[in-house]
This record gives sequence, structure tokens and C-alpha cells, in this order.
Amino acid sequence: MGDSFGPVRDEADEDGVGTADEVGSDAAASRKEPIRVLVVDDHALFRRGLEIVLAQEEDIQVVGEAGDGAEAVDKAADLLPDIVLMDVRMPRRGGIEACTSIKEVAPSAKIIMLTISDEEADLYDAIKAGATGYLLKEISTDEVATAIRAVADGQSQISPSMASKLLTEFKSMIQRTDERRLVPAPRLTDRELEVLKLVATGMNNRDIAKELFISENTVKNHVRNILEKLQLHSRMEAVVYAMREKILEIR
Repeated sequence: MGDSFGPVRDEADEDGVGTADEVGSDAAASRKEPIRVLVVDDHALFRRGLEIVLAQEEDIQVVGEAGDGAEAVDKAADLLPDIVLMDVRMPRRGGIEACTSIKEVAPSAKIIMLTISDEEADLYDAIKAGATGYLLKEISTDEVATAIRAVADGQSQISPSMASKLLTEFKSMIQRTDERRLVPAPRLTDRELEVLKLVATGMNNRDIAKELFISENTVKNHVRNILEKLQLHSRMEAVVYAMREKILEIR
């Protein structure tokens, strides 16, 4: 496999403790038991290459391997590894789908996705499924060991290019949330408010029609419009929403 996965960031700890390499070295020195790793990839040659590389690390032990997500879940349940190093796209069952199941059968296991996929959707789905790291296979081999130590010690690891995409998505999410907050409550017409007030008193459509001197079908249309505007499903939901938003006050 060689030593050419490519570069990954060396990030300083926010409290000035040191770089990821330094933190990993200190942690390795103080760790009594080796980090138990399960390697999951559908390419046997790649799995073998990782095993050879990680075998050179005294504080890391490859305890098993799997060729797809389904096998990975079974191996994780049996071996209870500290770290699962897993590809995203594999036959039978992909890494992201397997991620959720692995967290169920081996809750203490931390999952690092090591993949060629730089798709934003894969990154987001992996994080939502419980992955602690997302690294592209362009990273160098010695940095795989560094990432394993960092994740084992509670850090998160994301390749720089993917971290940039993640930050962009977070900013978009915040902006969309702010925009939703700026959207005013749906405005009901005066007639719709009259209908809603009568609904809140427990009147049925026939009684409301008599009270307002309109047809029962017109009442039904008003109720349907109210629910559509408020994006609700029932008359009671509409009353509760209106009272909560102070659109309607029942005396």
C-alpha cells in the first residue's frame, strides 16, 4: 500500500496542549492496553495494507477485519473493538448503515470512516449515524495511526476538505433557522378568526354556519384554509396553536 494516503491536518489543541501528534504520543505512553481496531473494507489488499502499517504501532492492535457492513456488525458484536476503521461504500451493506448497528451492538466502539468518498451527503449521514471521524484515503499511512489514537482519546477527526464542507453546511443551517424565525405567523382573515373562535368553543360546522349566517360548506372551506395556513392536521391543533401564538384569546 505504501505511504501515500495524502495530507491530513495537524491541529493544535485549543488549550495549548499541543498538536494531534503530540497529544497522541503522550496518550500512547500513558495507555496500558493497546487500542483494539477492527478494519472494514471490501478490498482485501487495502485491509492487508492497513494491518501491516498498524502492526508497526505498539499501542494499536488489529483484532479483526471484515469485507462489508453486515460482516462488520457481526465482528463488532463478537470482538467489541475500541475503534472501527470502515469504508463508506461496500457491497451487501454500506458503512453508514452499518455504523448505526455497530453503535447498538458495541456502544463503546468509536467509528472512523476511511474512504475515497468526498460526497457531502456521505459525510453528514456518517456523522448522524454516529461516526467520530471521517478521513479520506488520501491521508498518509502514519496519520492513520495518529487519527486512531486521537479518536480513542475522545477527539473527532475530519479531513480538512471535508471539515470545510461541514462548516459551510453548519452556517447554512444557522441561516435557515434564522430565516424561519423571521417568518411571521400565518395571517388569518377576519372571517377565519371568527370561525376559529367558534371552533374553540366546541361548535360544530352546522352551528358555526348558523351563528355566522353562512353555509356549512363555506365553514368547511374556512376550516380547511385555517389548517393549511397553519400547517396543522386537526381543529384542536389549530386552536392550541392560535392560543400559543396569541392569535386567539379565549375569554
